[in-house]
Amino acid sequence: MKKTLAFVLTAVMSLSLLAGCGSKTAAPDSTNNDQPQQQTEEKLSGSVSTNGSTSMEKVIGALSEQFMADNSGVSITYDPTGSGAGIEAASNGSADIGLASRALKDEEKAGGLTETVVALDGIAVIVNADSKVEDLSVEQIAKIFTGEITDWSEVGGEAGKISCIGREAGSGTRDGFESITGTKDACKLDQELTSTGGVIEAVAGNANAIGYASLSAVEGKDTVKAVTVGGVACTEETVLDGSYAIQRPFVLVTKTDASLSTAAQAFFDYTTSTAANDLIKAAGAVPVAK
Repeated sequence: MKKTLAFVLTAVMSLSLLAGCGSKTAAPDSTNNDQPQQQTEEKLSGSVSTNGSTSMEKVIGALSEQFMADNSGVSITYDPTGSGAGIEAASNGSADIGLASRALKDEEKAGGLTETVVALDGIAVIVNADSKVEDLSVEQIAKIFTGEITDWSEVGGEAGKISCIGREAGSGTRDGFESITGTKDACKLDQELTSTGGVIEAVAGNANAIGYASLSAVEGKDTVKAVTVGGVACTEETVLDGSYAIQRPFVLVTKTDASLSTAAQAFFDYTTSTAANDLIKAAGAVPVAK
């Protein structure tokens, strides 16, 4: 009887020990199951190269600065070479994202490029700050730039030979301006400059000058004056509602059949989202994301 009882007690104790061992093995499993939830996502890193339109400098600069502040492992570069060069850079792969201040041409799309409009921009027609001219029609602007109107007295200004300042061939601003005013390859320019800032500076320094520049570049400048076009001022509101006649898109250019890097895709997604709208507005352009 004692032997039987001793055997039973031994068995019970053995089972208890086994149960205890089992509970010790289970605890680490539970901990391991929680570990994936505690791990943080891998930080975004890499470099993103953008290249193109000088008119987009303020917009792309503001977006790049904020994105890099939010993603410290990402470096974004911007090369202000003009729209034509930016489109070519996207095509040949020397830039992740090309920047153009005009819509892509059919042949460029057929060549394997895709455009994504990130904002709209009015092209302001500018004169010297001291000019008496306040308003011009699209027809008058066209005649001035093609040489049919040569003196300011013909459009309500003080007498003086008009000096036309424009951008170089390949500029998106020039392409947009000439396409809208119907002056393609017909403009007679006294100066062809390679940047928006150069045009503004030239007009500011010449009392008889007229030029064109991005709205975002002109806002806040007191050395030049943007004339109204057909009685409509060049503002964010008139660009968005379409009442201002001389406007164009700000475009991100990418390869149609090629994937962007993780960092470049993340930046692209950010620039085309509503999260970027306030920065685009602050830079003087009109966001289109809704």
